[in-house]
Amino acid sequence: MALKPWYKVITPREDLRDGRPLDASEFAVHLDHVRDGRAPDDYKNPERFFDRTFLTSSLRELGSGVIRRLSGIKVETSAIYNLTTQFGGGKTHALTLLYHLAESGPAASNWKGVQALLDQAGVQIVPGAATAVFVGTEFDSLTGRGGNDGTPLRRTPWGDIAFQLGREEGFAVVAKHDAEGTAPSTEVIRKFLPEDKPALILMDELLNYLNRERSRKSGLGGQLYSFVQNLSEEARAQDRVVLAVSLPSIVDEMTPEDEADFQRFEKLLDRLGKAMIMSAESETSEIIRRRLFEWGGLPDDAKKTAGEYADWVQAHRTQVPTWFPVDGAKDAFAATYPFHPTLLSVFERKWQALPRFQQTRGVLRLLALWVANAYQAGFKGAHKDPLIGMGTAPLDDPLFRSAIFEQLGGAKLEGAVTTDICGKKDSHALRLDKEGIETIRKARLHQKVATTIFFESNGGQAKGEATLPEIRLAVAEPELDVGNVETALEALSTSCYYLSSEKNRYRFSLSPNLNKLLADRRASVQAPRVDERIRGEVQKVFAEGKGVVDRKYFPDKSGQIPDAALLTLIVLSPDYAIADKATRAFIDTVTKEHGSSGRTFKSGLIWAVPEGAGPLRDDARKALAWEDIADEELDLRLDEGQARQLAENLKKSQRDIKETVWRTYKNVMLLAKDGDWKTVDLGLIHSSAAPSISQLIIERLVQAGDVEDKGVSPNFLVRNWPPAFKEWNTRSVRDAFFASPQFPRLLSPDSIRDTIARGVENGMLGYVGKNADGGYSPFHWNSSLPPEDVEISADVFIIQREVAEAYRLGESNIKSPGAAAPAEAPVSDGLSIPRGNGSIARPVAASGPDGQPILHTTIPRLVWSGEVPHQKWMNFYTKVLSKFAASSGLKLTLRVEVAPAEGVSSHKIEETKVALRELGLKDSLENE
Repeated sequence: MALKPWYKVITPREDLRDGRPLDASEFAVHLDHVRDGRAPDDYKNPERFFDRTFLTSSLRELGSGVIRRLSGIKVETSAIYNLTTQFGGGKTHALTLLYHLAESGPAASNWKGVQALLDQAGVQIVPGAATAVFVGTEFDSLTGRGGNDGTPLRRTPWGDIAFQLGREEGFAVVAKHDAEGTAPSTEVIRKFLPEDKPALILMDELLNYLNRERSRKSGLGGQLYSFVQNLSEEARAQDRVVLAVSLPSIVDEMTPEDEADFQRFEKLLDRLGKAMIMSAESETSEIIRRRLFEWGGLPDDAKKTAGEYADWVQAHRTQVPTWFPVDGAKDAFAATYPFHPTLLSVFERKWQALPRFQQTRGVLRLLALWVANAYQAGFKGAHKDPLIGMGTAPLDDPLFRSAIFEQLGGAKLEGAVTTDICGKKDSHALRLDKEGIETIRKARLHQKVATTIFFESNGGQAKGEATLPEIRLAVAEPELDVGNVETALEALSTSCYYLSSEKNRYRFSLSPNLNKLLADRRASVQAPRVDERIRGEVQKVFAEGKGVVDRKYFPDKSGQIPDAALLTLIVLSPDYAIADKATRAFIDTVTKEHGSSGRTFKSGLIWAVPEGAGPLRDDARKALAWEDIADEELDLRLDEGQARQLAENLKKSQRDIKETVWRTYKNVMLLAKDGDWKTVDLGLIHSSAAPSISQLIIERLVQAGDVEDKGVSPNFLVRNWPPAFKEWNTRSVRDAFFASPQFPRLLSPDSIRDTIARGVENGMLGYVGKNADGGYSPFHWNSSLPPEDVEISADVFIIQREVAEAYRLGESNIKSPGAAAPAEAPVSDGLSIPRGNGSIARPVAASGPDGQPILHTTIPRLVWSGEVPHQKWMNFYTKVLSKFAASSGLKLTLRVEVAPAEGVSSHKIEETKVALRELGLKDSLENE
């Protein structure tokens, strides 16, 4: 069952449902308000605070580490923590968590999530501790704190901290230092730290205090640095003292002095302590849900959605960022519903580095516009997203884009967003979604991926980038094929004009990328260059590997293809697409004709037929464009990354056109045994399938039995012996394999030599020459004959075993000792036909029954004509013509008439012509 869209599970506030986004005011909890009891109940009530807090991995690490240190355990913990975050009170939330733990001590053990902290810390209870809180935005050295409420007046941070830890006694230790504005040494600090209990010191917004004190030129700003340094050193030396300081990663409109102070403190705290990047997504989501939705807790449908998203993340745990709490994914998704966790965390993880980024106020404004837009789009039927993910940001809404650019510090990216993501009808991501497969199109995956990159890479305004794991997690949905994310990324990387990508890291930039340069160069590449490049690439691909067969490229006339007894691979021009009728007509014509005459060796032609020229033209144009850009590289002043990408794209384009040649020439046509065309689809082939495409074609034809790579057996010749032949000349034998589709095509025409030699050796065939008197010389039969001695000629013949045996027997009788060679041979009618020239009539003596000589005469010529039933043709040859076969005076003049009721097909006419030419006869036929 499909998950419910978020807008059918929870309801936005009325103004958002009506399309009137609220103008969110800034809100944030202050740590000193928590200390003084002035904070909202969700913050000042510790049990309620923990009940509504999702303990992220960073909070667990911080909380357990502080508990461990306050318990006196120094192993695997730190006395100093530098909390770096700015969004939505994340740092304040973390400090508040530490404050409640230390203030409540053992009473905190029963609060939600605290047991997990204890387990991680390896202790039984939360130790109670003395606490001190300093907030730079609240503390003013001119007015100080106290003095009129029964407490001593404190004008310095160290004076106020000492008072909070030890009351009047503690303040007395540093009273003089407070009055003179001098930071106390470690020895003095040690004296105001409590001896009987742990101490937790929390300092927030130090840079704000420094900025004000510097402007007053009081000198307290510099002394604060010394105090923090000395306090840090002393805390490290103590067993149960923790100092947690929050420094924003950056402040608005930072001056050079601010930056210098920030770097000094950051280096100090990182050197002496542990840097922690705090996550505030749980607190932020609670605040946002209360501000933007009619929130009454997490519905069951929301829990189901969180569960299924968590299942997806856990199933792909190796493919998402390591910082995401995979094992607590269900809680993470539930804690931020209806938002995807990465949507809220991206502002903290990435956007806080932007100088103009306004913590809570700006984000609330963005999300208010976002929710209002998504709610309207959802109920109009456009989208049914189970969660509001980063990729669903309504960047096509000018009002929302304006709010985004306000946070980014300017609208410089307007063109990039509308060109590559959305905002125009032809934006690249929108176009790619429309052209994508159904699953990608319905998920709007290209737009979601591009929008995610926009947010994860700081909108192109800083040096942020989106990693592949971050993108996967941000667009994660149940049933999502994670491979489609890479598919979308590849398409975007090759299409977008402002998207940079390198080693699975992506970012939008203010400057056009190489794709824009490519688009400009492609438009300038002329068609003749493209055609020339295509032909060159096709010839290069087909020329690779061993020369297994002769190859002819791009013929446009039949005479360009030789009529020879060998296999010829004909590579058609890419313009001859296999689906075009003109292609088939051209192949038919060239197969039948050779110039102005008919073609004999039709069967020897193998046609490599392209799918079409479109993809080849695209890839050739792209390769030429990249090569043109490479030629101009110095003038273009590309940076190091672009130069590397250019080199990669150039190599890729050259590889792509090669692979496209393979994919394009996947069709092979040749004559089948029935004389019709056989088309072989080689499938999805690529350059790794074989050393060359020519070799692959031949291998496939060999597997299918259309080409014989090992020759044929002598028995094949015997089985397919022409009935009219007593002797079969070797040239006709060879030619038959390339003229008749009934015969297999020989990969090597010379293999017929080996076939004949084997047939002679095993006695199946004889290899002979013919004398003028009809005798055989030479005569090889049942003997060894080297294949290289076999001559392929019209004057050399093979004979079958029976003929060879009869001839051998006749030779034996003639040469037997004491036997006289007969001068004549009797015939059935009593006439004697002399051997040799029988054209002279003369008397011949023979003995009759009574022993008296009988005179017979020879005649100069014998002629017979008449009809012979075709069923008795072989008998006619055997009983009549064979008697004269050895004579040189035998002449046959034959008229054959074939007139079946259904007529004679053109295919049989062509076969008949081929057979006539194989016999050395003219192939003219009468057609009526």
